Amino acid sequence: MVRVKRGTIAHKRRENLLKYAKGFRWGRKSKERFAREALLHAWSHAFAGRKRRKRDFRRLWQTKIGAAARKGHTSYSALIAALHKNDIQLDRKILAHLAEKQPHTFKKLLEMVEK
Repeated sequence: MVRVKRGTIAHKRRENLLKYAKGFRWGRKSKERFAREALLHAWSHAFAGRKRRKRDFRRLWQTKIGAAARKGHTSYSALIAALHKNDIQLDRKILAHLAEKQPHTFKKLLEMVEK
């Protein structure tokens, strides 16, 4: 009977798993069991981190807008309410960019909203 060599699929699966564990420390980069455990944790943290990044950026934008609004003698909440009232649809990312990089444009926006 002809000899059947096995293990090619299993070997490929292990190699693929270890490819994702590249750069990990100690045995977690080279031993399948430790790599699998480390990747389970790493991927769950990465998922949560993508959600957290959205929250963090929104908080940062709000802080930047609030600081620029206080320079213009108003508050963050009053500014956002006035923007909604005047039907100016600029999101917080754009407002924060204007407040940081183009303060003269942001000041004109404040004057336009106050009228």
